[in-house]
Amino acid sequence: MQSAPGWVSPGRRVYAVGDVHGCADRLDALHGLIMADLAEYATGAALLVHLGDFIDRGPDSAGVIARLASGSPLPGVPMVALRGNHEQMMLDAITGERGAITHWRSNGGDASLESWGLKAAKKDRNWASDLPPQDYAFLRSLRLIHAVDGYVFVHAGVRPGVPLAAQTPEDLLWIRKPFLESRGPLLPDAPGLAFVHGHTPEDAPVITDNRIGVDTGAVRGGRLTCAVLEGAWVRFLSV
Repeated sequence: MQSAPGWVSPGRRVYAVGDVHGCADRLDALHGLIMADLAEYATGAALLVHLGDFIDRGPDSAGVIARLASGSPLPGVPMVALRGNHEQMMLDAITGERGAITHWRSNGGDASLESWGLKAAKKDRNWASDLPPQDYAFLRSLRLIHAVDGYVFVHAGVRPGVPLAAQTPEDLLWIRKPFLESRGPLLPDAPGLAFVHGHTPEDAPVITDNRIGVDTGAVRGGRLTCAVLEGAWVRFLSV
């Protein structure tokens, strides 16, 4: 357990899961660890947050989406699922714009299509109608940001110095260097908030004075990590 940059109100706990990238077996294993953690350490109220990038590169993107589209895997625990840049690339590609299709396929989209049994070279590319309706509805429903007490959960980060309401989807989904290198308050309108994010893979979780990063490269030979936030502390579960 380590001191955290944010806080969760008494009686609450948040589990925040990093980038899955099609690693369905690891996601199952991590959900199992979370259930065991809840059984061992009771809490008044828990929340499960997934930070996006469920798809691409890994072997079973379809399996990951099917699991999450079915609702929270933790009985009695609500789930929030955020959009990552890879889900955004897929949604853009589904609209059929050629540049978006090329961009997505060059960033792991072919592996996702294969997992759904779809052909990347299909001329009509009616992927929206070929996907299971529940999966497509889930992808479209993903939100960009979620706040709990002293934390904001987002896929990539925020642009320092810009009010939260003025942040662009591009930054929330894609930003790296300006956010990762910033120290001190990130938002002029809410200087006390800390951020929990994925998007940028590291060998281990990262804790600074304003953020916690939990993308530990599950699809690149690393681990799938969950930050456990409670009070003014953070600990980690990983598989």
